[in-house]
Amino acid sequence: MIKKNNRRNTTQLRMTQESDLAGLSLLGKKAGADRRLETFPNHHRGRNYVVTLRTDEFTCLCPATGQPDFAKLTIEYIPDKRIVESKSLKLYLWSFRNQGVFNEHVANVILDDLVEALGPKWCKVTADFAVRGGIAICVDAEHGKR
Repeated sequence: MIKKNNRRNTTQLRMTQESDLAGLSLLGKKAGADRRLETFPNHHRGRNYVVTLRTDEFTCLCPATGQPDFAKLTIEYIPDKRIVESKSLKLYLWSFRNQGVFNEHVANVILDDLVEALGPKWCKVTADFAVRGGIAICVDAEHGKR
């Protein structure tokens, strides 16, 4: 009987706690583009696991022509202490919509910002841009070792 109660308490500690929501200001609120990446604690630091986030709706602008660039983004990371909150990531990615930036730069800026916010064990950003001018560009930016 004691073992079951201890197991239940241990399991509950690994689940989402009310304190995990502290500091999350964007979740559950109407918000527009925002460069803040909000995070919450990782309760499973004893193991490595990969978090994969994907969108095929990423856009930014060509810095020379102002034409839109469309990309499929894949973000993969092995968390350490923090995990990115997905709505804040969505709003963060929206903030690039009207920004002129080369494809190679934007993938690396996103990686740098994620590394700063999360301090992950490993992180990879893949930005697979649609064909424009007859050429498709795919950028893989990586931090750490998987």
